Amino acid sequence: MLAKAFVDNAKVMAKGQVTIPKDVRDILGVASGDRVTFVVEGNTVRIVNSAVYAMQMLQQEMAGEAERTGLDSEDDVMALVKELRNEDEKV
Repeated sequence: MLAKAFVDNAKVMAKGQVTIPKDVRDILGVASGDRVTFVVEGNTVRIVNSAVYAMQMLQQEMAGEAERTGLDSEDDVMALVKELRNEDEKV
């Protein structure tokens, strides 16, 4: 549930540039130099923090992979990591 919902707007400049309002930048956690992603769904566009969006997509892609590969516990994961590290040292 949204704790705080609001509507804001910005003017599109001649080159298609838009200044993201400060309140929106604060909520997204973006600052000068950060990247944003435009998610287009029909005639709706969401602007999201690119780093957060990338992590969410990775989590979706990886969901269930541990169980599918037989990694049922944290100990199983740690054993795999140790095994892979030992193989890297041998190469």
